[in-house]
Amino acid sequence: MAVSEETDNRIDGETEEKPRTRHKGKHDKDKPWDDPSIDHWKIEKFDPSWNESGMLEVSSFSTLFPQYREKYLQECWPIVKGALKEHGVACELNLVEGCMTVSTTRKTRDPFIIIKARDLIKLLSRSVPAPQAIKILHDEMQCDIIKIGNLVRNKERFVKRRQHLVGPNSSTLKALEILTGCYILVQGNTVAAMGSFKGLKQVRKVVEDCILNKMHPVYNIKILMMKRELAKDPTLANENWDRFLPKFKKKNVKQRKVKTKEKKPYTPFPPPQQPSKIDMQLESGEYFLSDKKKQAKKWQEKQEKQAEKQLKVKGDEKRLLFLLSEFWLVLQEPTKDPRASTDDKNDVAQIALSLKKKAKEFGKQKSAENIDAETYIAASEGSVKKKLKNNSRT
Repeated sequence: MAVSEETDNRIDGETEEKPRTRHKGKHDKDKPWDDPSIDHWKIEKFDPSWNESGMLEVSSFSTLFPQYREKYLQECWPIVKGALKEHGVACELNLVEGCMTVSTTRKTRDPFIIIKARDLIKLLSRSVPAPQAIKILHDEMQCDIIKIGNLVRNKERFVKRRQHLVGPNSSTLKALEILTGCYILVQGNTVAAMGSFKGLKQVRKVVEDCILNKMHPVYNIKILMMKRELAKDPTLANENWDRFLPKFKKKNVKQRKVKTKEKKPYTPFPPPQQPSKIDMQLESGEYFLSDKKKQAKKWQEKQEKQAEKQLKVKGDEKRLLFLLSEFWLVLQEPTKDPRASTDDKNDVAQIALSLKKKAKEFGKQKSAENIDAETYIAASEGSVKKKLKNNSRT
């Protein structure tokens, strides 16, 4: 009985759930590093005492460089070697393979310095001068190599947009360097930038916007200048600045529509042969005409074309004659001013003469229109015969 009672008590103990105490805010306790006086973004200088034993494994990086950089790298390599030696990093310049290599040694203490050395050789291969590239070894300096060659397919557009980024006499690039606090170098299909993380982020945005034709660098510079001024005001530190910044709308320039030729259905047979000039003459019956009739027909066609042109000219001439006649009537009216000069009389006489000449020309044109084709040809033939007789006598 005693055993059964014990078992019953155990079963009852298991079935009865004990209330669990929850420790709220246990993880929200103050930590020693949660001090407002500590600047968490500050990068402290590396102390060799932090890593006295050194590196266990050898890490190395290598990068290729273009042939035109070979001579310059040979000249500046002692400077690069000396700068890396201070941090315990070995470097090698291979002119046969055209590559630069950096690797850790037993003297290397800073584990991140090999990444900095890798960035250094990358910058040197992208035409950055050696004194400027060596600055990347400092803790506060970072770098970013932006690839722009694959953003635009058309080479002409790419060159034009890259020139927008540089600007006249590199003025746009200099303005960007001042505003972002970064060193920028545009070389070939890449843009090399050196500076703080914040500045590099701004540079990348401006470069990509320019090459992708989203926004011209000048507008981005204007926005950066306004942000710089707004940052000076402490009252606007926690406010949204979008209402102060300008909004540039992209204008859609109407492009010429490419005329697409309608594709004709494919036929294996060649197109029909076009009729020649003789075939056309045979069809119209002109081929069998005599030389006189052919000349007459040509002359008639010529006259018809001239008549069409004259009809167009006549309308303008009639208007001109009407205006001149009106002007003539105005001049004939008696003038009130007794001191009329003799020059006016001479002008009137000249106008009258020009009107008479035009009337004569008009009469000649009418007479020319009434000439028959046969009489014209007969006259031309008579003149030719006379010339032939004169030549035979001589």
